Amino acid sequence: MRLTVLCIAGALLMGCTPVVNQRGYLQDLDNEASIDPASDTKTTIQQRLGYPSTQATFGSDAWYYVSSIEKQIAFFHPTVESRAILAVYFDKDGKVTDLKHFTLQDGHVVAFESRETPTRGRELTFLQQLFNATPGVPINQNNQGQQNPGGGGGIPGGGGGPGGGYP
Repeated sequence: MRLTVLCIAGALLMGCTPVVNQRGYLQDLDNEASIDPASDTKTTIQQRLGYPSTQATFGSDAWYYVSSIEKQIAFFHPTVESRAILAVYFDKDGKVTDLKHFTLQDGHVVAFESRETPTRGRELTFLQQLFNATPGVPINQNNQGQQNPGGGGGIPGGGGGPGGGYP
């Protein structure tokens, strides 16, 4: 009996142990310290550090190498324990102009808008759609006054062939 209780308690404790994940770029401080802004280019940076995690979309030409450590306990959402970002800035010729290091403390919390844009009409549930449908009756007879844009009703006399409707 005691052995069973100990096994169950051990299994429960093992289920609550945190799982730590290293994500993104693996930092190599010696390799980063050897970057010389006077002589290094995009090609040499890519050879040393690999492809960047992301690149600047607007403004200056920059590459960002993002490294983060996340911890997750059981089924809960993972939390970011630490984040390090190496930003490499380039000039128009592709030469390194500057290097900057950022951490999780340098970031800003962005509040996302949760409101929704209202749409015209009514949203029908599956059952409402099912009960509104009349079997054997074409859709155009149920919705009088509404026409299907691709359902005909074009120029009388046909298209652009001989004797067609275009002058």
